[in-house]
Amino acid sequence: MISDDIETTQCQQKDPMDLFHSGQFVKICAPMVRYSKLAFRTLVRKYNCDLCYTPMIIAADFVRSVKARDSEFTTSKGDRPLIVQFAAKEAQVLSDAARIVCPFAEGIDLNCGCPQRWAMAEGYGACLINKPELVQDMVRHVRNQVENPRFSVSIKIRIHDDLKRTVDLCRKAEATGVSWITVHGRNVEERHQPVHYDAIKIIKQNMSIPIVANGDIKTLKEAENIHHMTEADGVMVARGLLANPAMFAGYEETPLKCIQDWVDIALEHGTPFTCFHHHLMYMMERITSKQEKKVFNVLSSTSAVLDYLSYHYGV
Repeated sequence: MISDDIETTQCQQKDPMDLFHSGQFVKICAPMVRYSKLAFRTLVRKYNCDLCYTPMIIAADFVRSVKARDSEFTTSKGDRPLIVQFAAKEAQVLSDAARIVCPFAEGIDLNCGCPQRWAMAEGYGACLINKPELVQDMVRHVRNQVENPRFSVSIKIRIHDDLKRTVDLCRKAEATGVSWITVHGRNVEERHQPVHYDAIKIIKQNMSIPIVANGDIKTLKEAENIHHMTEADGVMVARGLLANPAMFAGYEETPLKCIQDWVDIALEHGTPFTCFHHHLMYMMERITSKQEKKVFNVLSSTSAVLDYLSYHYGV
């Protein structure tokens, strides 16, 4: 579970609430299944990312299985501040998961936004936006059972068609002790439709805790614009960072230095080939021709990828 000395990891805690009170908008790497793991978090932190989330972890499996803990959650002393995102539907299970990760992270996030059918069928993700009392119960349990008062408890939501219901959910969560709320500005049915940034602004105006804006942000300039448009305290990015992990440092496309950094970090962490390769495919999307993609995307070994990068890009 922990890839560094545990004592060192425990003493490196940084309070993310300090970031929200810094006067600058907080730049956040979203929880991404398969992708926002330790190696990638290490990379984006080199390029001005302030706060990182783990991929979503099923809390019940995490609590029940040591094997699940070891495979799903890896961190290190430099991987701070860190938020562990859980999918949960039972208050005690979420609290148990939070207590396990408490020494090694700054907080947990409850996923109330995943729109995938399997998640909602299991009672996870976006279906929770229709169960504000259950969300309150889960937050309350974590607050009561985690001894560290600085340990954050946040939620990530999608919006309702009737925004009053979303504001009501957020107010109830705030009253129970939620540290901040990330709002993906789409409803459960919307996938690629425009993000409702106006809805995020209305939610922000109704809350006194920090609000994070999420959805379709691809450049630092867009992040700044959405920060001003919504008045949100932070901006969370997913696909934009996959395509350009140096985005928060102001790069318009992935610089070769960032590709070199990814190669070094991935090899150091023993990143599986498929993950190593997929990240490079995302990063090089804008800087390779169609013909190059046909060759690069079917490479089948780390050595072949390294040879290709060395020959074509001097990396």
